[in-house]
Amino acid sequence: MARKPIQVSRDEARRIAVRAQVLDGTADGVLDTVRRLGYLQIDPISTVAPPQHLVLWSRLGSGYDRAELERLAAEKQLFEWNAFLWPAESLPIIRAWMRSPRKPDSVWTPRVEEFIRSNARLRRYIRRELGNGPMLSRDLSHGVAALWPSENAGWWGTRQISLLLEVLARRGEVAVVGRRGGQRLWGLAEDWYPDCERLSRTEANRRHEEQRLRALGVRLEKGRWLAHPEVQDGPVPDRATLLSPFDRLIHNRDRTEALWDFRYRLEMYVPKGKREHGYYVLPLLVGDQLVGRAEPFFDRKSGTLRVLGEWGDTSRLAEALADLGAWLGATRIES
Repeated sequence: MARKPIQVSRDEARRIAVRAQVLDGTADGVLDTVRRLGYLQIDPISTVAPPQHLVLWSRLGSGYDRAELERLAAEKQLFEWNAFLWPAESLPIIRAWMRSPRKPDSVWTPRVEEFIRSNARLRRYIRRELGNGPMLSRDLSHGVAALWPSENAGWWGTRQISLLLEVLARRGEVAVVGRRGGQRLWGLAEDWYPDCERLSRTEANRRHEEQRLRALGVRLEKGRWLAHPEVQDGPVPDRATLLSPFDRLIHNRDRTEALWDFRYRLEMYVPKGKREHGYYVLPLLVGDQLVGRAEPFFDRKSGTLRVLGEWGDTSRLAEALADLGAWLGATRIES
């Protein structure tokens, strides 16, 4: 029987959260780090670096090789689903979600089913083409244009194919089997995913929730901080690093504010004149404290890492920037 979470103080909760998220200097390689985090969110925004890489840099430092993620995915030790990278051990959970993507009474269920029915011909075409080997969505689009040029002007266009691929991937019919030039390479799920333990959705949800609490360390429930019983408390090394806006330590903004009195919002979709800070601002973590924030920008053409703004206590910012610049291969840092 699983042990119940234990109540801790806010100071303890901060240390536990940082340690559980592998920001305490104990990160040991890419695969081990992803396993401990549970998953990595994928996003194309690369003002500094894509978040799936920036999250790993925050933990592994400038010695982290970005090519390692691709190698692990090619070896099927990691897999991509629903804009996240998951360790292979999570496949039984994901396959359960694929079989039962939403509750039957969800408002989206009939809409998705109708979308699939109305695109039955396109679905058959996609499955037939992918049966010959992995393809990019644009290659599938070119095939559609050649086969049905008149229809391609309407719903048979690129957007329809992209949407259907997303739906079929959620349902476990197709899979992201790699990347080519940053673009997703699609294949048939039965050709890509290995056999795995079959779980009910209820059991999959239970396992995921247990893993999530372990990875986050703590949760706030009715005014009490509850910690996973197997996550250890202890001093956090005095290291300084910057965090991606998608970092799981700060992903829940209300939890972040409750733990650190640190209000953080991603303002890239806020009109420039209404932003409190900047377009893509990264919190500065020192030890187990969020002390400030900065807006770095990496100019790849000139090799310059620039700081467009900084707020709060940034007395340790230079330390974090030096490591970030070394990892990015920056030739100059301007702050």
